Amino acid sequence: MFTSFKIEQKSVNGIKINYRIGGDGPPLLLLHGHPQTHVIWHKVADKLAANFTVVAADLRGYGDSDKPALSEQAQAYSKREMAKDQVELMEQLGFNHFSLIAHDRGARVAHRMQLDHPQSIKRMVLLDIAPTLSMYRQTNEEFARAYWHWFFLIRPAPLPESLIEADPENYLRSVMGTRSAKMAPFTDDAFAEYLRCISLSGAARGICEDYRASASIDLVHDQQDVDSHHKVSCPLMVLWGEHGTVGKCFDPIAEWQKVAVNVCGGELPSGHYIPEEAPELLLERVSEFFANTEKESFN
Repeated sequence: MFTSFKIEQKSVNGIKINYRIGGDGPPLLLLHGHPQTHVIWHKVADKLAANFTVVAADLRGYGDSDKPALSEQAQAYSKREMAKDQVELMEQLGFNHFSLIAHDRGARVAHRMQLDHPQSIKRMVLLDIAPTLSMYRQTNEEFARAYWHWFFLIRPAPLPESLIEADPENYLRSVMGTRSAKMAPFTDDAFAEYLRCISLSGAARGICEDYRASASIDLVHDQQDVDSHHKVSCPLMVLWGEHGTVGKCFDPIAEWQKVAVNVCGGELPSGHYIPEEAPELLLERVSEFFANTEKESFN
């Protein structure tokens, strides 16, 4: 995994962020989701590095990045703070302008990053999410059953943290292994790394606080942007898995068009974990998008 990449850490925004860097060319930041780490990109990173300088980072609260303590309304894990982490990381690496591919929780960070730091992001690809505000407001039974962890993780501390820490492997398998592809997409090495990281001190807290923030302070920030008609301004491609929940419960293109001015995208024959389930298709779509950002849609 990650041939010729270096693994490093930098102090940014008052914490340490862990990341890998490799390749040559325009800068490209990769952000992972829950309950994983930057290792989710291991099937695509080397090929992306042939054309980009790739930075694959661990979000705060995840992987080997720092895991701040509990805070009121989980403000330490607001997407505003998590976005600032990544912008400062890229700036320290010498990249004031960069492109971005982000999955799941990382895509929520990326959404906030483009709103708060529009000058930094050239274009971005978001994987298997609809906007957070839309997903909470349109929650139905099908979504709640599939995304049970959204409602479990936001319970007050220390209940969800204690249950995760009691059996982290069971938690991982309960989240990752009960989606459409079961455990098939995850290599032994990748899963071992996810298990190592979720077992670290503070990891369960970081995960829960990430979700608590999205159900509180992040909704406030998102509503402020809606009220002020502040939208994502860079070219945006959204991709989702046809076997996943997002496309079944929401209309991703329509929802993103409400909050972004230049949206394209489509469905892939995949489940939720696109970088590990459909790496070659993802590389193909990303290459098309970066080559032609004016393309409106594809199927």
